[in-house]
Amino acid sequence: ARDGDHETYDELAVGWALHALEPEDEALFGRHLPDCTRCARTVAETSEVMAVVATDLPPAEPSEESRHRLRTAIKDTEQVQEPVLPPDQPAAADDEIRSFPTSDEPLAPGGRPGAGAPATASRPAAGSGRGEWRRRLPAVLAAVAAALVVALGAWDVALSGARAQAEATARDQAHIMAALLSPGQATIAPVSDPNGRPVATVVARHAQVQVVTWGLSANNRIATTYVAWGVRNGAPPVALGTFDVVRSGMDLRTVGSDRTGLNVFSGYVISIEPGRKAPSTPTDMVANGQVTS
Repeated sequence: ARDGDHETYDELAVGWALHALEPEDEALFGRHLPDCTRCARTVAETSEVMAVVATDLPPAEPSEESRHRLRTAIKDTEQVQEPVLPPDQPAAADDEIRSFPTSDEPLAPGGRPGAGAPATASRPAAGSGRGEWRRRLPAVLAAVAAALVVALGAWDVALSGARAQAEATARDQAHIMAALLSPGQATIAPVSDPNGRPVATVVARHAQVQVVTWGLSANNRIATTYVAWGVRNGAPPVALGTFDVVRSGMDLRTVGSDRTGLNVFSGYVISIEPGRKAPSTPTDMVANGQVTS
């Protein structure tokens, strides 16, 4: 095809990638595609763009208002009916479908340039399937655009939720830091689980113990409790008080204790115990660590 005439094939390449061509256009383009690297590239790029559109956005459920707008847009879009051919209408012969001539020379028999044959135009007549495709293309693009609007709106909701969660986390962390930086001497002991994974930090003052948790599982506040223990000079652990973990994220929990001198230990242990009171010895130790500062 001439360079100036290839625009038609470009349109057909997009329709081919979207599986939206009329049967006669599909037959024409199917013959053209194997020998045209330009159209093969257009088909590949269009398919890639549609795949990205379909998979790149996070899944989200559109609101009822968005559903209503989409239904209204589809309802108001003119629908082009598929033409129905009589069952006895013969199919077009292969020699009736030709590529665009490469020059202004008349076509010889067999479709090759040469003298003695009248020049023929390969563009379909007005009202043919290609015209239907061109009229249908805006509707197809409108439907794709409407779907993108819904998806982008849902994506915005997801991003807004993530932003709100990040702001809440920042506020919680600021509250924790403010509590830990209160005036007074304190000892700090990072504690790890039996596999060596850090799960919390014990901050002990003379009359108070606080635990910054981020890796301890939430406990059943009716049937179980966490217990903080102080250890020193190889002596048995001393129960300092109990606390609960209410969420898996970073949190600051204050150990309930009526003791003083809670910051004199060289290390701390955390156990989870059945019931709501501290036993005389730890039952299930979940973390331990030495004072670092």
